[in-house]
Amino acid sequence: MSMHFLRRPAYAGMALFITSVFQSASVQACSSCGCTLNSDWSSQGYSVASGARLDVREDYYDQNQLRSDTHAVDRSSLEIPNEQEIQQRTLNHNTTLGVDYSPSRTWGMHLDVPYLNRFHTTIGEGDEDISTSHTQGLGDVRITARYQGFSPDLSWGIQLGVKLPTGRSDDQFTSGPLTGEVIDRGLQQGTGTTDVIVGLYNFGNLAAHLGYFVHVNVQHAMNSHHDFKPGDAFNISTGLRYLHAGRWSPQVQLNLHVEGRESGAESDRDNSGASLLYVSPGTTVQVVQSLQLYAFLQLPLYQRVNGLQLQPQRFYSLGAQYKF
Repeated sequence: MSMHFLRRPAYAGMALFITSVFQSASVQACSSCGCTLNSDWSSQGYSVASGARLDVREDYYDQNQLRSDTHAVDRSSLEIPNEQEIQQRTLNHNTTLGVDYSPSRTWGMHLDVPYLNRFHTTIGEGDEDISTSHTQGLGDVRITARYQGFSPDLSWGIQLGVKLPTGRSDDQFTSGPLTGEVIDRGLQQGTGTTDVIVGLYNFGNLAAHLGYFVHVNVQHAMNSHHDFKPGDAFNISTGLRYLHAGRWSPQVQLNLHVEGRESGAESDRDNSGASLLYVSPGTTVQVVQSLQLYAFLQLPLYQRVNGLQLQPQRFYSLGAQYKF
């Protein structure tokens, strides 16, 4: 795969959105965060070339800052025991396998299979001691199709897809006063719902050596599961990429994630929903013609959450993309 994918342009941009954490549940709390990073502009198959691509990505982020509205909350100022849950930390290490196939220049399909590894500590309502959980397993699989034959240069495209309820939603606390109780729905491997995904994207050149992309998508749960329904998610990502730096391709992105409140008897409506804006500098490197590696750091510019929620102060993403 050529690094200079926007000379014609040849490769497009796509916002690989990982709504990393859904929301709340049995012991009511929400740890909402939004990572809409596009790890590599062609790793999702937004290309005018046909063929197959394989992408493996590692995401690491530590939700260790308790926030309310737009500010951080000092845990030492909160009484223990408290009438509400006081979350302590959620450590996430997620692996996503992406498989993409384009039978033609205008059509394509993409599959995302996430594996989640999440360690969580919290002090439950009325408790004085910490309870812990460790969630590992398959998350919710996403399947999307795209069409980009609307213009002669194939620079505009639409995306239609579905998120499947493949992840478990019945994991329990393993230690502390809450041992044996079902953990928050936002900390489960899946939401239990089937969601529809609709997206629109555009890409091109701003200058001879500078490419851009813009991608917008919406995700909506079409049903509820065990008295729980996640809020709608709205994502906008845009990026700039310098195309002539040899094997290296530096870039920067802005990623906006807006998530509505969840609903249902098992939801934590008061502590769910957020508006999050991130800046994401990163780079890709061409190892050989068919193999790219990439690395990104994602930093918050603006965070507004409802109620009390844990938020990360940075995301780390590493990955590799192979074109067959």
